Amino acid sequence: MQMSYAQNLEDYVLDQVFFDIAQGTYVDVGGGHPVADNVSFFAYLKGWRGLIVEPQETLAAAYAGIRPRDTVVAHLAGRTDGEIAFHVVDGMHGLSSAVQANADSAAKYGASYRTVKHRVRPLSHLIDEAKLGAIDFLKIDVEGAEADVLAGIDFKRHRPRVILVEAVNPNTSGDEWKIWEPIILGAGYQFVFFDNLNRFYVAEEAAALKERFPKEPAAWDKVTHLWDCGRAAERADHPDRVLAETLIAGLFASLPTLSPEMLERFLQTGLGARQPKAETAAAIVQLVGTAEWPRADLTRAEDLKLLLASDRLRAGLGRIACMYDGGHLHE
Repeated sequence: MQMSYAQNLEDYVLDQVFFDIAQGTYVDVGGGHPVADNVSFFAYLKGWRGLIVEPQETLAAAYAGIRPRDTVVAHLAGRTDGEIAFHVVDGMHGLSSAVQANADSAAKYGASYRTVKHRVRPLSHLIDEAKLGAIDFLKIDVEGAEADVLAGIDFKRHRPRVILVEAVNPNTSGDEWKIWEPIILGAGYQFVFFDNLNRFYVAEEAAALKERFPKEPAAWDKVTHLWDCGRAAERADHPDRVLAETLIAGLFASLPTLSPEMLERFLQTGLGARQPKAETAAAIVQLVGTAEWPRADLTRAEDLKLLLASDRLRAGLGRIACMYDGGHLHE
């Protein structure tokens, strides 16, 4: 393994267990971002495919462009088919949960949340529809709803060779795993490894895999981690530095030709990424360095549209683009 993408090197452990499988299958419940802190992305890069269950629609939609082989379902996995409350934490998607107490705890990180009604379905139903065949590993990270996910699995029909479940509540550090572990053990699985965050289990019929697990958690520096690489355009040692610089040059050179709709989308996304807690109108002022915005008589959306139609913004786009589009021979 050249690079780990997972939060706690879970993919490094799984790569040791399944090193000889070129095209395996996974089920990733609580998939999160398709790359960052993702347990199954390294397996995908090896040629695997699987089912991603991710109820946050923005995250679920991101898989299509990065991991087209995967089947992605923007539902919750649970005991039965229906609808339940889901608490979406703003700016910290990893804390979103069907358990309100867990979402409430996000306040200590300065985050708020909104509650929506969301479709929930048994995991075995989702697996059936994805037509996956044999499953090599199942990963569950659902911020307190582990027992509900496990209760929705028909272990007589669907038997992942390895199951890993996040076992430490980040807010209480309690032993919540004692609540749901009997479901796994009762289904014919054996506990095999704890990495200080997740508990790993092996199906009895795949007991030979137990010997491939490490004896203790790996040190963080055992393998390069994406988190340590930082942002591609800012780090000379980033593996995608050249790609990032090329994309930036291409985007900047194309700025004057972008449609208003695309430019608005870029600006809205950029404002959210750079200043996630800032009021949009206040952030707009910094874009153009003038007191003309915000306008008190306009909504934020109207304010941004006015900016997009202004000579001031067009001039800014031109000044940026001319260093990349051949206008100025900068180098």
